[in-house]
Amino acid sequence: MSKYDRLWKYIADSGQDQLVVPFNAVEKIAGVPLDHSFLGYKKELLDYGYQVDHLFLKKQKIQISQIK
Repeated sequence: MSKYDRLWKYIADSGQDQLVVPFNAVEKIAGVPLDHSFLGYKKELLDYGYQVDHLFLKKQKIQISQIK
């Protein structure tokens, strides 16, 4: 079980084609602080039919899209 499973499920359950999720929302949904290890975990999102398109570090947001 991944520490980001709750986040991945939230994204998949959204049914949206594209999402922009603020860092603080990621932490609230996942229940763990967002840290550098997220870069390694983001590939797990592919199993849910989504991908991380971009991390906006200055804006503190993550852009995610559904894989077509």
